[in-house]
Amino acid sequence: MTDWIKRRERKNEVAARAAEPSLRFHTCRVVGCGKRSRAATQDGLDTFFCRSHADHHSRHGSPYKRSYTAKEIAPHRKRARAWLEANQDDMWVTNAVQRVQTLYANAGPHVEAFRLNGLSPQERSKAAWARLRKANIDPRQVIAACIAVELTVQADPQPDSKSEFRRVQMAKQMHKLASGTHKQWPSTAGGPKELHVYPRSRGQVLRHLGVDLEKCIELLISHATW
Repeated sequence: MTDWIKRRERKNEVAARAAEPSLRFHTCRVVGCGKRSRAATQDGLDTFFCRSHADHHSRHGSPYKRSYTAKEIAPHRKRARAWLEANQDDMWVTNAVQRVQTLYANAGPHVEAFRLNGLSPQERSKAAWARLRKANIDPRQVIAACIAVELTVQADPQPDSKSEFRRVQMAKQMHKLASGTHKQWPSTAGGPKELHVYPRSRGQVLRHLGVDLEKCIELLISHATW
Protein backbone atom coordinates (compact mmCIF):
# COMPACT_ATOMS: atom_id res chain seq x y z
CA MET A 1 0.00 0.00 0.00
CA THR A 2 1.46 3.34 -1.06
CA ASP A 3 2.05 6.17 1.41
CA TRP A 4 -0.59 8.44 -0.11
CA ILE A 5 -3.24 5.72 0.23
CA LYS A 6 -2.27 5.20 3.86
CA ARG A 7 -2.49 8.94 4.50
CA ARG A 8 -5.91 9.13 2.82
CA GLU A 9 -7.25 6.22 4.88
CA ARG A 10 -5.84 7.74 8.07
CA LYS A 11 -7.41 11.10 7.21
CA ASN A 12 -10.80 9.47 6.61
CA GLU A 13 -10.54 7.55 9.88
CA VAL A 14 -9.73 10.68 11.88
CA ALA A 15 -12.55 12.61 10.19
CA ALA A 16 -15.04 9.87 11.09
CA ARG A 17 -13.91 9.83 14.72
CA ALA A 18 -14.05 13.62 14.94
CA ALA A 19 -17.63 13.61 13.65
CA GLU A 20 -18.75 11.55 16.65
CA PRO A 21 -18.82 13.76 19.78
CA SER A 22 -17.58 12.11 22.96
CA LEU A 23 -19.62 13.04 26.00
CA ARG A 24 -16.87 11.85 28.34
CA PHE A 25 -14.91 15.05 27.75
CA HIS A 26 -17.04 18.08 28.50
CA THR A 27 -15.15 21.24 29.37
CA CYS A 28 -12.00 23.00 28.18
CA ARG A 29 -9.27 22.58 30.79
CA VAL A 30 -8.15 26.20 30.72
CA VAL A 31 -9.25 27.69 34.03
CA GLY A 32 -12.23 30.00 33.64
CA CYS A 33 -12.98 29.04 30.02
CA GLY A 34 -16.13 26.95 30.44
CA LYS A 35 -16.48 26.08 26.75
CA ARG A 36 -16.88 22.51 25.58
CA SER A 37 -13.74 20.67 24.49
CA ARG A 38 -13.40 19.83 20.81
CA ALA A 39 -13.91 16.13 21.57
CA ALA A 40 -17.29 16.96 23.09
CA THR A 41 -18.41 18.49 19.80
CA GLN A 42 -18.04 17.58 16.15
CA ASP A 43 -14.97 19.80 15.84
CA GLY A 44 -12.09 17.39 16.50
CA LEU A 45 -10.50 14.87 18.84
CA ASP A 46 -8.92 17.24 21.36
CA THR A 47 -10.04 16.18 24.83
CA PHE A 48 -8.29 19.06 26.61
CA PHE A 49 -9.23 22.34 24.95
CA CYS A 50 -12.00 24.18 23.15
CA ARG A 51 -11.42 25.34 19.57
CA SER A 52 -10.02 28.78 20.45
CA HIS A 53 -7.61 27.49 23.10
CA ALA A 54 -6.58 24.56 20.88
CA ASP A 55 -5.70 27.01 18.09
CA HIS A 56 -3.81 29.20 20.57
CA HIS A 57 -1.90 26.16 21.81
CA SER A 58 -1.03 25.15 18.25
CA ARG A 59 0.32 28.62 17.40
CA HIS A 60 2.07 29.55 20.63
CA GLY A 61 2.94 26.36 22.50
CA SER A 62 0.62 27.28 25.36
CA PRO A 63 -3.19 27.32 25.54
CA TYR A 64 -3.21 30.62 27.43
CA LYS A 65 0.12 32.47 27.06
CA ARG A 66 0.85 34.35 23.84
CA SER A 67 4.16 34.32 22.00
CA TYR A 68 6.75 36.89 22.94
CA THR A 69 6.84 39.99 20.75
CA ALA A 70 9.90 41.21 18.87
CA LYS A 71 10.11 44.14 21.29
CA GLU A 72 10.18 41.79 24.28
CA ILE A 73 12.87 39.57 22.78
CA ALA A 74 15.06 42.31 21.23
CA PRO A 75 17.14 43.27 24.33
CA HIS A 76 17.77 39.61 25.13
CA ARG A 77 18.79 38.88 21.52
CA LYS A 78 21.27 41.78 21.71
CA ARG A 79 22.66 40.37 24.95
CA ALA A 80 22.89 36.88 23.42
CA ARG A 81 24.76 38.13 20.35
CA ALA A 82 27.21 40.08 22.49
CA TRP A 83 27.83 37.04 24.69
CA LEU A 84 28.39 34.76 21.68
CA GLU A 85 30.82 37.23 20.13
CA ALA A 86 32.78 37.45 23.36
CA ASN A 87 32.79 33.66 23.79
CA GLN A 88 33.09 32.46 20.20
CA ASP A 89 35.97 30.12 21.08
CA ASP A 90 34.12 28.53 24.00
CA MET A 91 33.87 24.76 23.54
CA TRP A 92 30.13 24.75 24.19
CA VAL A 93 29.53 27.49 21.62
CA THR A 94 31.57 25.50 19.12
CA ASN A 95 29.53 22.41 19.95
CA ALA A 96 26.25 24.26 19.37
CA VAL A 97 27.49 25.67 16.05
CA GLN A 98 28.52 22.21 14.89
CA ARG A 99 25.09 20.82 15.79
CA VAL A 100 23.35 23.49 13.74
CA GLN A 101 25.71 22.83 10.83
CA THR A 102 24.89 19.12 11.04
CA LEU A 103 21.18 19.89 10.81
CA TYR A 104 21.89 22.08 7.76
CA ALA A 105 23.83 19.25 6.12
CA ASN A 106 21.18 16.60 6.88
CA ALA A 107 18.16 18.70 5.88
CA GLY A 108 18.01 17.38 2.35
CA PRO A 109 17.24 19.40 -0.79
CA HIS A 110 15.75 22.87 -0.59
CA VAL A 111 11.96 22.87 -0.96
CA GLU A 112 10.12 26.01 -2.05
CA ALA A 113 7.58 27.22 0.53
CA PHE A 114 4.72 26.79 -1.96
CA ARG A 115 5.60 23.10 -2.38
CA LEU A 116 5.20 22.13 1.29
CA ASN A 117 1.59 20.96 1.00
CA GLY A 118 1.32 17.23 1.58
CA LEU A 119 4.57 16.94 3.51
CA SER A 120 4.59 15.57 7.05
CA PRO A 121 5.51 17.88 9.97
CA GLN A 122 8.92 16.22 10.21
CA GLU A 123 9.54 16.75 6.49
CA ARG A 124 8.47 20.38 6.86
CA SER A 125 10.90 20.85 9.73
CA LYS A 126 13.75 19.56 7.56
CA ALA A 127 12.63 21.93 4.82
CA ALA A 128 12.91 24.79 7.31
CA TRP A 129 16.53 23.87 8.02
CA ALA A 130 17.16 23.66 4.28
CA ARG A 131 15.74 27.20 3.84
CA LEU A 132 18.15 28.52 6.47
CA ARG A 133 21.03 26.74 4.73
CA LYS A 134 20.07 28.14 1.34
CA ALA A 135 19.79 31.64 2.83
CA ASN A 136 23.31 31.25 4.31
CA ILE A 137 22.08 32.02 7.81
CA ASP A 138 25.04 31.95 10.20
CA PRO A 139 24.49 29.19 12.78
CA ARG A 140 25.30 31.76 15.47
CA GLN A 141 22.16 33.66 14.49
CA VAL A 142 20.11 30.53 15.18
CA ILE A 143 21.87 30.01 18.51
CA ALA A 144 21.43 33.66 19.49
CA ALA A 145 17.70 33.44 18.78
CA CYS A 146 17.41 30.37 21.03
CA ILE A 147 19.43 31.96 23.84
CA ALA A 148 17.27 35.09 23.54
CA VAL A 149 14.15 33.01 24.11
CA GLU A 150 15.72 31.33 27.13
CA LEU A 151 16.66 34.72 28.60
CA THR A 152 13.22 36.13 27.86
CA VAL A 153 11.55 33.25 29.70
CA GLN A 154 13.89 33.73 32.65
CA ALA A 155 13.03 37.45 32.81
CA ASP A 156 9.28 36.85 32.48
CA PRO A 157 7.48 37.50 35.80
CA GLN A 158 4.72 35.06 34.75
CA PRO A 159 6.42 32.51 32.47
CA ASP A 160 5.08 29.30 31.06
CA SER A 161 7.78 26.99 32.35
CA LYS A 162 6.83 23.99 30.21
CA SER A 163 9.44 22.80 27.70
CA GLU A 164 6.87 22.83 24.88
CA PHE A 165 6.40 26.59 25.19
CA ARG A 166 10.17 27.19 25.04
CA ARG A 167 10.54 24.91 22.04
CA VAL A 168 7.73 26.58 20.12
CA GLN A 169 9.07 30.04 20.91
CA MET A 170 12.52 29.05 19.64
CA ALA A 171 11.01 27.53 16.49
CA LYS A 172 9.02 30.68 15.78
CA GLN A 173 12.19 32.78 16.04
CA MET A 174 13.93 30.39 13.66
CA HIS A 175 11.05 30.73 11.18
CA LYS A 176 11.63 34.48 11.05
CA LEU A 177 15.27 34.09 10.00
CA ALA A 178 14.37 32.69 6.56
CA SER A 179 10.67 32.12 6.59
CA GLY A 180 9.50 32.03 2.99
CA THR A 181 10.01 31.84 -0.74
CA HIS A 182 10.20 34.99 -2.82
CA LYS A 183 10.24 35.12 -6.63
CA GLN A 184 10.13 37.87 -9.22
CA TRP A 185 9.30 37.79 -12.91
CA PRO A 186 10.28 41.16 -14.43
CA SER A 187 9.15 40.40 -17.98
CA THR A 188 5.58 39.11 -17.99
CA ALA A 189 2.35 40.10 -19.65
CA GLY A 190 0.89 42.95 -17.64
CA GLY A 191 4.22 43.96 -16.11
CA PRO A 192 6.47 42.58 -13.36
CA LYS A 193 5.03 39.99 -11.01
CA GLU A 194 6.08 38.83 -7.57
CA LEU A 195 5.37 35.75 -5.46
CA HIS A 196 5.76 35.72 -1.68
CA VAL A 197 4.83 32.52 0.17
CA TYR A 198 5.36 31.94 3.89
CA PRO A 199 5.04 28.58 5.66
CA ARG A 200 2.52 28.53 8.49
CA SER A 201 4.18 29.03 11.86
CA ARG A 202 2.02 26.65 13.86
CA GLY A 203 1.33 22.99 14.59
CA GLN A 204 3.58 19.98 14.96
CA VAL A 205 6.30 21.34 12.68
CA LEU A 206 7.11 23.88 15.42
CA ARG A 207 7.46 21.05 17.91
CA HIS A 208 9.88 19.16 15.66
CA LEU A 209 11.95 22.29 15.08
CA GLY A 210 11.88 23.07 18.79
CA VAL A 211 13.27 19.66 19.70
CA ASP A 212 16.07 20.11 17.16
CA LEU A 213 16.91 23.56 18.51
CA GLU A 214 16.78 22.41 22.12
CA LYS A 215 19.30 19.65 21.34
CA CYS A 216 21.57 22.17 19.62
CA ILE A 217 21.88 24.40 22.67
CA GLU A 218 21.26 22.04 25.60
CA LEU A 219 24.94 21.72 26.54
CA LEU A 220 25.58 25.43 26.01
CA ILE A 221 22.63 26.39 28.22
CA SER A 222 23.68 23.99 30.97
CA HIS A 223 27.29 25.26 31.10
CA ALA A 224 27.08 28.94 30.18
CA THR A 225 26.94 31.84 32.61
CA TRP A 226 25.37 34.95 31.15
